[in-house]
Amino acid sequence: MLDNPYYSAELHGPWETYDAGDLSLEEGGTLRNLKLAYSIHGTLNEAKDNAILIPTWFAGTSKLMEQIYIGKGRALDPERYCIIVVNQIGSGISTSPHNAIMPQNEANFPHIRISDDVRAQHQLLTQHLNVPELALVVGGSMGAQQTYEWAVRYPNMVKRAAPIAGYASNTSHDFIFTQTLIDAIKSDANWSDGSYNSHTEVSEGLARLSRLWLVMGWSTDFFADEGWRQLGLPSLEKFQEDFITGLFTQMDPNNLLSMAWKWQRGDVSRLTNGDLAKALGRISAKTFVMPIDNDMFFKPKDCKKEQQMIANSEFKLLHSIGGHSGLFGFEPDYLDQVDTHLKELLSL
Repeated sequence: MLDNPYYSAELHGPWETYDAGDLSLEEGGTLRNLKLAYSIHGTLNEAKDNAILIPTWFAGTSKLMEQIYIGKGRALDPERYCIIVVNQIGSGISTSPHNAIMPQNEANFPHIRISDDVRAQHQLLTQHLNVPELALVVGGSMGAQQTYEWAVRYPNMVKRAAPIAGYASNTSHDFIFTQTLIDAIKSDANWSDGSYNSHTEVSEGLARLSRLWLVMGWSTDFFADEGWRQLGLPSLEKFQEDFITGLFTQMDPNNLLSMAWKWQRGDVSRLTNGDLAKALGRISAKTFVMPIDNDMFFKPKDCKKEQQMIANSEFKLLHSIGGHSGLFGFEPDYLDQVDTHLKELLSL
């Protein structure tokens, strides 16, 4: 295990840990001694019908989801719902390359797919938390990929679904972009085929990744309007160095690579021999598909095509000058839009 203070409970806790045992993987083989880290906000009611699941996104944690999307009087109100936030495999909080047991640690961590996360989460909910149904599954980006997987794989359990800024089946364009993030890390000579001694040794590769994220993860409108000022930062330079590069260079490279590989291959049509319409036709949940208008990763036009394959679904376009990174909720209006749509969905 590599020591990395970024993934501490002080920064991202508190969380609870579920020992899921050995998980058979879609790519073959087994992930040994899987531990899922999760947080719960609110209480499961007597009818056990008020549970909401939030899976995390790329490099995100349960603490981040709590800070942005959960709160009294909001759509995701812990006084009304039992909100369960699960850290995806590879996140650095649940079992991940940097904290896995030998011989599956670091560069030897097996390939994980979205389906592996969702099957493990299903085990957590049904066998450990005794949750028989989900009033809502909602997640952004990679959390949206998991939301789609949940709705397709377990249609009788998911009553409502809200994928935000994410695809049911990843596009070739997004696959290629994500590959540039992978290549950025591996371009650092100190990456050493994933056998480094500390994430700090790969700081240049992580900085290159952060610059790519800066270009695509934030919209052109964000730069034109100097949106970093809404984050309390006085200049583009401070935004780049302190907010973006400063964030990613704290993370473990192998963790990011594991999640990026998974992100590239998110595709629910695997369950139906490549037939996306047939896969999305399995969804029985009332579904709101919620892309962000300026998103350069997950384009609204592509999200619309997927939404039209889902019965009992609606298209709810969100506005944010942040583009994909609008998910961070730095604009009050964006959060109001999300809450309005989720309150409507939960009322149906």
